[in-house]
Amino acid sequence: MRNVLSRHGVGPAPRRDGPSWTEFLRAQAAGILATDFFTVDTISLERLYVLFVIEIESRVVHVLGVSRHPVGTWVTQVARNLVSDLDEGGRRFRFLVRDRDTKFTRSFDEVFASEGTEIIRTPVRSPRANAYAERWVRTARQECLDLILVVSRRHLERILRRYVRHYNAARPHRGLSLMMPIARSEPNVDAVVRRHSVLGGIIHEYERAA
Repeated sequence: MRNVLSRHGVGPAPRRDGPSWTEFLRAQAAGILATDFFTVDTISLERLYVLFVIEIESRVVHVLGVSRHPVGTWVTQVARNLVSDLDEGGRRFRFLVRDRDTKFTRSFDEVFASEGTEIIRTPVRSPRANAYAERWVRTARQECLDLILVVSRRHLERILRRYVRHYNAARPHRGLSLMMPIARSEPNVDAVVRRHSVLGGIIHEYERAA
């Protein structure tokens, strides 16, 4: 295509005005949430849907819920729960990035809009536009979910609750200069380092003894 245009004297299209998508995310990171669904199958082949939100700047993850049937009323209610928790902490976000999955209903969007959060829908078939959410799903699968046989919805909820606690407060992130999303104070650097196992030993956490 480039050769055809060149032969006819047609140059490349000029750069569109305004920042690129990557530049926008970097500039507005402190005020952006990203959300998505992913599925997990139990040992009885029951499919469960997980809805989560990730804060772009800090990488803090919130699992909103797990459901066999993520109908509109459920999606809306877990959105209300998140907004309430953020509001109690005095935290506001300007944008929520999501894909065009029909499970995201109008009432889901309205919950965030009522708090002044603008919904940004990604282009069709463009998973990279929601790269932070997609990357977290990959990480959660590689480090946790692919290594455990899930028995039931409650079992999955317990697994995710423990893994997210590890991810937010104990796992270093390259994108954060090897810091954790939720910083924790450390004792004296000369203190003894102790290790303890998470989720039956598939993950190990290290911390300095007090």
